[in-house]
Amino acid sequence: MVQRRRLALLATALSAVLLAACSAPPTTRVVLLPQADGTPSSVIVRANNDDERTLSEPYQRATAKARGAPVLDQADPARLRTENPALFELLPPPVLNYTVYFDIGGAVLTGSSQIAMNEALKAALARSGGEIVVTGHTDTVGSPTRNDELSRRRGDQVRQLFLARGFPAHRVEVVGRGERDLAIPTADEVDEPRNRRVAIEVR
Repeated sequence: MVQRRRLALLATALSAVLLAACSAPPTTRVVLLPQADGTPSSVIVRANNDDERTLSEPYQRATAKARGAPVLDQADPARLRTENPALFELLPPPVLNYTVYFDIGGAVLTGSSQIAMNEALKAALARSGGEIVVTGHTDTVGSPTRNDELSRRRGDQVRQLFLARGFPAHRVEVVGRGERDLAIPTADEVDEPRNRRVAIEVR
């Protein structure tokens, strides 16, 4: 998760730099673009005299000149898109999320989950260089150590299904979260089918 947040922030910072490059010197303008999934992000703008300002709201703008601290205001989203169409075309498509479920105590998908698998594979293949992140989860039945291993096996099972259908192995990442991040919070040793799942992110 930390790596994904860093990548999202890097994409935001890159967008900001590209916008800044569109401005003529000696004035530099940086605009914070919103994340596709709505997650918060920020970027620090520092002037030559080390005065700095933090952009933390979508479409917030900093204007920096040779002297003085950067000045903050709000950019107009519609005008920004009109004046910088190429920049927005470079933004990656939004992440697509799918969830598949498992029978109790094992790594066998429920019948209805095959539909979600097919949709996720179709979406990933439609994207040039598309990647899949598979995160396995369990309910609270069993020990945390056992559930960590089981969640990883479930993630690996889903990964193998993607590979069997021709998706490149190096573009599928697997993570096991065990009984952490329960979809439905429960006490220990509770059989909850909605927690026995694998989350699939298509990027």
